[in-house]
Amino acid sequence: MSELLILEFEGVGEADYDKVNLILGIDSVTGEGDWPAGLISHTAGPIEDGWRVIEVWESQEDQEAAMGRLGPALQQSGVKPPRRAEWSKVKAHHTPRKASSKV
Repeated sequence: MSELLILEFEGVGEADYDKVNLILGIDSVTGEGDWPAGLISHTAGPIEDGWRVIEVWESQEDQEAAMGRLGPALQQSGVKPPRRAEWSKVKAHHTPRKASSKV
């Protein structure tokens, strides 16, 4: 069963997020790049006092392995460890592609 990870970083903004992704070789606009093995879904955006990342992983072990790259990229970018790191099991994960009726 997949695992859901919610990370919240205080004092982090879009420029910090883009810097980390640049170091990792990931284009946050196109989604192209060297994503880690086992990552199913990645979503990120601003919150009132920082940045939130929500990911779905095949396993917590896959995410732990990815920290070998992510940890140094966060440090190099000056991003402090997240104030929140919460795991939970995923009951369902889907990526529907139905067009919005508001377009």
